[in-house]
Amino acid sequence: MRAFFALHNAELAAERPIGAIDDVHFPESLVTALLEEYTSVGDVVLDPFAGYGTTLVVAERLHRHAIGVELVPSQLKIIGARLTGRAQVVAGDARVLSSLVNGPIDFCVTSPPYMHAVDHPENPLNGYETLDGDYEVYLQEIGEIFTQVATLLRPGGHLVLNAANIVTAGKVTPLAWDIARVVSRCLTFCQESFLCWDSQPTWMSGDYCFVFRKDRPGCPQPGRVG
Repeated sequence: MRAFFALHNAELAAERPIGAIDDVHFPESLVTALLEEYTSVGDVVLDPFAGYGTTLVVAERLHRHAIGVELVPSQLKIIGARLTGRAQVVAGDARVLSSLVNGPIDFCVTSPPYMHAVDHPENPLNGYETLDGDYEVYLQEIGEIFTQVATLLRPGGHLVLNAANIVTAGKVTPLAWDIARVVSRCLTFCQESFLCWDSQPTWMSGDYCFVFRKDRPGCPQPGRVG
């Protein structure tokens, strides 16, 4: 994967789906580049945090079979209106991913809901609906989710995960690096790519895509980040 991607806020805003209340989604150009690099026609692509369905929409366009998991009802409705039939969206909690999705899958690309470590009581993994958020518990559950992704991936398959480091009240939560560290316990870390926005949001100090691989039998065991 290339060392950096140049991304544009105008592109993101123009792609905002009907009914969406924000621009928290992948640019289609980024997903297209990732699918063209890591998949072929007919491959199975998973997004366990489907959001507004951008991964699924692009996968349909490129003739991949896509599966998305999404918890938030309003976002499920938006996704359903965007799909043409090749992709599948499942209503459910990514924390029980293995009960919702059957493997094997060829590729996973996603961005989990964010949490920072500075006074963040809302729980990202249930749609920010409860006030039991805990940063260390969040990271533990993120690790468990991607352990399930690892079991679904075919040997040699890849995960590309987008995450940012977050600035809150002048303090930086190294969210991207913390997520990469816990995911590297179950998958081999390959590289990172920097996402260069033409106008980077003030709430982030850096935006990344991390590449992980599920090794084939006989390959080295997963390395760790940090």
